[in-house]
Amino acid sequence: MTKAVVFDIGGVIIGLDLERGVRTFKEVLGYERITELLDPCHQKGIFGAMEGGEISADEFRARVLEESRPGSTAEQVDRCVRSILNPVTPETAAAVRSVYGRYPLYLLSNNNPIGMPACLELMEKAGIGGLYEDMFVSSEMKMLKPSLEFYREAVRRIGLPPEEILFIDDSLTNVEAARALGIDARWLEPGMPLSQLLP
Repeated sequence: MTKAVVFDIGGVIIGLDLERGVRTFKEVLGYERITELLDPCHQKGIFGAMEGGEISADEFRARVLEESRPGSTAEQVDRCVRSILNPVTPETAAAVRSVYGRYPLYLLSNNNPIGMPACLELMEKAGIGGLYEDMFVSSEMKMLKPSLEFYREAVRRIGLPPEEILFIDDSLTNVEAARALGIDARWLEPGMPLSQLLP
């Protein structure tokens, strides 16, 4: 029986437009390597290192700027990172609000110190910003999904048996890892409304 709901952020609450992100990095910065780094669920290279807390946001910016057009700025790097994010749709916001008050809500995300503030701002604009008991963010916890340690720590902090925690993610790999610990993990397939997976 569900006693808490945990949402991934990117691809579940906030839509991702990786093509726009790649285009923006190339147009604004002339940074061609971005195609090697961006992935719908698991970022690679220095992007993955920032999401895993291995390098700071400043280190990420510096390394991007090393290979960008002369005169490019850290502010432009941030704009490019955030260009991947789409606003929360009204349908998704309604789905999140539909379980608020009935269950404690949590966020569990592979995310980074540049993108996370923008995610929080987009959720705030959609009216679902202050609804969460806790947030488990990879760059802060220095753990990345699908590592079992990440899920174990989230379960420990939530304080419920794993089978009483409903976790929704758009990556089947992440879902399967969570299921291995007994979490009631559900896969939000492409095009599926979030409401379809909620109790």
